[in-house]
Amino acid sequence: MTTEMRFPKTTGVLLLIVGLLVFLLYVIFFVPFKDFLTAVQQASLFYYSLAFIALFLAVAFYSLTWHNLLKLLSVKTSFVKAFQFTLIGTFVDILVPAESVSGDASRIYLMSKESGENPGKVVASVIGHRILSGVVTVGGLIVSSAYYVLKYQPSLLFLEFIGIVVTVSIVSLSLLFYLSTHRQTTERIVNWLVKLLSRLSRGHWRLDHLKSSAEKMLAAFHVGIETLGERPKGLVMPAFLAIIAWFFDVLIAVLAFYSLGSLGVKISLSSIVIVYSVMIGIQTIPIGIPEGMGLPEISMTALYTWFGVPIAISAVATILIRVLTLGVRLLIGFIAFQLLGIKAVGSVASN
Repeated sequence: MTTEMRFPKTTGVLLLIVGLLVFLLYVIFFVPFKDFLTAVQQASLFYYSLAFIALFLAVAFYSLTWHNLLKLLSVKTSFVKAFQFTLIGTFVDILVPAESVSGDASRIYLMSKESGENPGKVVASVIGHRILSGVVTVGGLIVSSAYYVLKYQPSLLFLEFIGIVVTVSIVSLSLLFYLSTHRQTTERIVNWLVKLLSRLSRGHWRLDHLKSSAEKMLAAFHVGIETLGERPKGLVMPAFLAIIAWFFDVLIAVLAFYSLGSLGVKISLSSIVIVYSVMIGIQTIPIGIPEGMGLPEISMTALYTWFGVPIAISAVATILIRVLTLGVRLLIGFIAFQLLGIKAVGSVASN
């Protein structure tokens, strides 16, 4: 397979550096330095190593969920490829604005090239994967929020905040599900986009060709979604795998706080799940702000502090979590990207 992917890597790296500086300034001005330094020094390497393992297991089960959905749609590929393309999708997500959309587009492009299937089928697997993961995340948010409210009886402000987050999450998932299952609405949107692209290209892209390609892809997409809907028993395994992936994702934060346990920090599991769910919801909104711009880190620190964790420990816990979920994912995604490039070059050379 010869694969060529280009995107503004330099811009993405610069944005990551800017994000690091933004968070660093936040720590300098708002976090007591002595307490921050003490928390860093007291962190347990053992528990943090377990968090590192949990990260890889989370990515593996997330990829395995997608691989199972691809098999349901008769897209022939290996788990290794699904794992590699998931890593690359994460890498692109981190470096390119329009969080979540760019990564999904990368997965669709690469898997379509690899399998030789109509991109519409692969789109159906990615959308199905997103809906499935979203349902698990929202379910976790609702259960943990209900438990937190019943046990701790929080303020009205907290109830309003959680209510907004849950409502937005459900509306987003419902909209995605509606567009996936209503062919005529999706066709109108795609036709409008095709016309827009044709106008922007100033005649360089033929409208007839674009429309024909879009219609074929859309037809394959809806057939794929219908296939998933007609096989509820086949969705049991992907749903189970999605729950396991979610569990290991949450476990990363739990172990990060365990590594700071010698400081006497206490935070409930429900609080960790709520923060995780809120951050996932924010990061999957394609608002054009790269993941590494510093805003997620500041938000996480503020949320953990809101749940009663001292701000210095909140900042250190956030750093420990983001080193794994951002830094390590960026690194292994880059390695996966380079391995794909090496194979592509080798393929060209052999031909």
